Amino acid sequence: MEDEIRRLRMPLSAEDALSLRAGDMVLLDGEVTITAGLPTHHRIVEVAEGKREAPRDLRGGSLFHLGSYSRETEDGGFEVLYMNPTTSTRFNPLMPGLIRHFRLLAVGGKGGLDAACVEALREVGGVYLSFVGGGAPLLSDAIRKVLAVDWNDLVSHYRLVTLEVEGLGPLTVGIDAHGNSLYGSLSERAEARMPEIMAGLARARAEAEGTA
Repeated sequence: MEDEIRRLRMPLSAEDALSLRAGDMVLLDGEVTITAGLPTHHRIVEVAEGKREAPRDLRGGSLFHLGSYSRETEDGGFEVLYMNPTTSTRFNPLMPGLIRHFRLLAVGGKGGLDAACVEALREVGGVYLSFVGGGAPLLSDAIRKVLAVDWNDLVSHYRLVTLEVEGLGPLTVGIDAHGNSLYGSLSERAEARMPEIMAGLARARAEAEGTA
């Protein structure tokens, strides 16, 4: 199984991003940026629009939809106790612009992104990585160091946090840089089965009425 999981260095290189295919499984080492906040994404949009100063350079990096619970340490540092994925579809309206402006090569969370995001990722050569919901202990064990924390006026899981991780995952490539999406495929299969499902429900209702 380990032979089937690729280990990749973050920030993800353009070459590595293009080499991935939807359905591949990966582990990540290196630097990742996380947040679970919609207000945080609005601030990043303001950065892209030149209305707010950037806390740091996000170009060519990652932006993962991961919430985190943190605390300040006695020596004045910052410790992330755990992190867990949040639903990416909440950010669908904002992500195409962010992907294009910052040339994000890796985004991720749970639940996938819509067709507009798939197209934006294809244009920049980026991928969407799917995190398993409820995998907080496994994901949190991969944290090695807190590299930066910004927008501390927000609650901890909304802050923009950059971490050094080792063996983050395993994650599934849900959307690849070539426009292939596991979520689109699932939706198409579900839509194709809908007439059969509806017919089955109609039969079940008819049978129930016949025995009433």
